[in-house]
Amino acid sequence: MNVVNHPIRRSFVFFLVPDFTMIAFATALDPLRSANRMLGYEAYRWRLASIDGKPVRASNGVECAVNTSLEDERKKMSGPERPNMAVVCSGINVERYQNRSTFAWLREEYNRGVAIGGLCTGAHILAAAGLLSNKRCAIHWENLPGFSEAFPKANVFADLFEIDQNIYTCAGGTAALDMMLKLIGDDFDDNLVNRVCEQVLTDRVRSPTDRQRLPLRARLGVQNSKVLTIIELMEANLSEPLSLIEIADHVDLSRRQIERLFRTEMGRSPARYYLEIRLDRARHLLIQSSMPVVEVAVACGFVSASHFSKCYRELYARSPQQERVDRKQLLVA
Repeated sequence: MNVVNHPIRRSFVFFLVPDFTMIAFATALDPLRSANRMLGYEAYRWRLASIDGKPVRASNGVECAVNTSLEDERKKMSGPERPNMAVVCSGINVERYQNRSTFAWLREEYNRGVAIGGLCTGAHILAAAGLLSNKRCAIHWENLPGFSEAFPKANVFADLFEIDQNIYTCAGGTAALDMMLKLIGDDFDDNLVNRVCEQVLTDRVRSPTDRQRLPLRARLGVQNSKVLTIIELMEANLSEPLSLIEIADHVDLSRRQIERLFRTEMGRSPARYYLEIRLDRARHLLIQSSMPVVEVAVACGFVSASHFSKCYRELYARSPQQERVDRKQLLVA
């Protein structure tokens, strides 16, 4: 087929942030290449950009060359090379990224009608740019606690991906593939999506609301439905922990039955397990946010900072303050 007979449907700019996640970037980009191949013409075009036009190192250590800088992209904004979609590719250490030029560029693109996307932890940068207030969005489950505290106006979900008007976000990993297949399907049809799926050896497009993480049953190796229900209750009530009596009422068991079940299935008491998942959330908040330790304590259901610090030290062999110091030293190294 002659390319000129087929208009380009979309053009993309993938903006690479240091420590971006390679798997999310690759599974977002390659479906576009496959779609072009299946169609026999270039329906999708893309270019890669970085803040200064220099190569960007992914979190796996691979350096990726780019085509343009942020300055170049600003020049293209008002001309025929303006993209249809700008996609932020980020990954670990996203909390460190504070670049006002990037935030301003994203806002300008959005205000000109360009769709804005975020892969993996990209929602963090979109929110920092002021683009996610009252918007549905998705982010990797590991970053969700810190994100929720840092950006309370964003409607974040532990979904694979979210599309809210002109904002596209996904949780990273292979969820980027699902989001791009949805986009390709909207542009063309299910037949093209199925052909692309066959090329990349995946048997289906997952729903946006499919789980990011393994179900509790598989993740914990627990089969007892009552124990799983109790754990789900605990995970849903971390800032204001339920009492064992309240949990017992929810699942129609006695306190003694719950104690016995947890000793058998989890190897610890329900109170100990509840404490551990609250401390795990606290650890994520300490690493991912700049919240004062006392606010982290409150957010995880502790009545005082001193009690929180005591429990934290017992589990992790270091204080919450030392956790944060160690994290900062790791980032600087």
